[in-house]
Amino acid sequence: MTELGRLAAVDPRTIWSREDRDFTPWLLANQDRLGEALGIDLELTQAEHPVGGFLLDLIGKDLTNNATLIVENQLAGTDHGHLGQIMTYAAGTGASTIVWIATEFREEHRQALEWLNEITADEARFFGIRLRVVRIADSTPAPLFEIVAGPNDWQKRVRAATAPARAGGKGDFYRQFWARFIERVRVEHPNWTRASKPGSDNWLSMPSPLTGSGIVASFAAGGRLRHELYIDSGDADANAETLSRFAAQRSVLEQSYGRPLEFEDLPNRRACRIAEYREGDVADTERHDEFIGWFFDAGERLRRVRQEVRVDIGS
Repeated sequence: MTELGRLAAVDPRTIWSREDRDFTPWLLANQDRLGEALGIDLELTQAEHPVGGFLLDLIGKDLTNNATLIVENQLAGTDHGHLGQIMTYAAGTGASTIVWIATEFREEHRQALEWLNEITADEARFFGIRLRVVRIADSTPAPLFEIVAGPNDWQKRVRAATAPARAGGKGDFYRQFWARFIERVRVEHPNWTRASKPGSDNWLSMPSPLTGSGIVASFAAGGRLRHELYIDSGDADANAETLSRFAAQRSVLEQSYGRPLEFEDLPNRRACRIAEYREGDVADTERHDEFIGWFFDAGERLRRVRQEVRVDIGS
C-alpha cells in the first residue's frame, strides 16, 4: 500500500511572530486563501483601517454579496475584548460580512457568533475562523482556515422563502436564473467567481482585474440586461477619476470590446460604471439560456479589454 504521511501541528507564532506586523500583511497578500475557505469572492484593500480611535486589521469587499467585509485577527485564543472590537468595527464601517480569525475559539464566543447570525437580517454574515498551521514531516508549513461559526444557510433560506419577494415579486425567477448561471460558470469559466449559492437579487457580482471594482451581471430597470464594470473603490473622487481615464480611451476600449459601451457617472452615488445593455426580462424563463449566453459573451469581451488595453488608473 502507498505510504501516507501524518499531519503535525505547527505553532502559528513560529511562522508569524506578531499579528499586526506579520500575519495581517501576509493575509492581505494571500487573501485568496481566505476567499477559498469562506467560499466567496473577496477583495481586501487596506490593513490597519481607522475606525474612530481604533484600527481595524483588514477591510475590503465581499464581492459575492456586494458588501463591505472586515477581518479581525488574533494569534491567540478568543477573548471578550476582541468580540467587542468586532461589533464596534462592524458598526463603524457598515460591514455585512464580518470575519474573526483566532487560533482557538472559546465555546462562549463561538455561540455568540452563532447567535448573531440567527438574530440579524439575511444580509449579515458572521464568521469565526480557527487558524491552524500543519506540515507533513519536513514539508513547507501550510495554513488551514477552519470555519467554526458561520451563517446558518438553512435558516436564511427559510427566512428568504417566507419574506416578501424582492424586486417586484421576481425573487424566485432570479434564484432560478442565477442557479443556472452559476452552474454554467462552474463548467465554462470556473475562474470567474467562487459563488455557489444563487440569491434572489437582480444582480451577481464577480471579481475584476481592476482593484476597487467588480464585474456585474444584472437585470436593470425597463426590461433590460446590463453587464458592467462597476467602479467603487470607496472614494467618490477616485472613482470619478478612474471613469474619466477610461473615457479618455473610449475609442480604443470600444474597438477592443467590439461594441459600444455606456460610461455612466451615476449622479448622487459614490460609484460609477462602464456598461452594455440589451433587452431582456428575468420572467421570460424560456430565454434564460439566451441571456446567460449574452452575459458570458460580454464577460469574455470585458475581461479581454482589461488584458489588451492598458489604461493608467492612478493610485
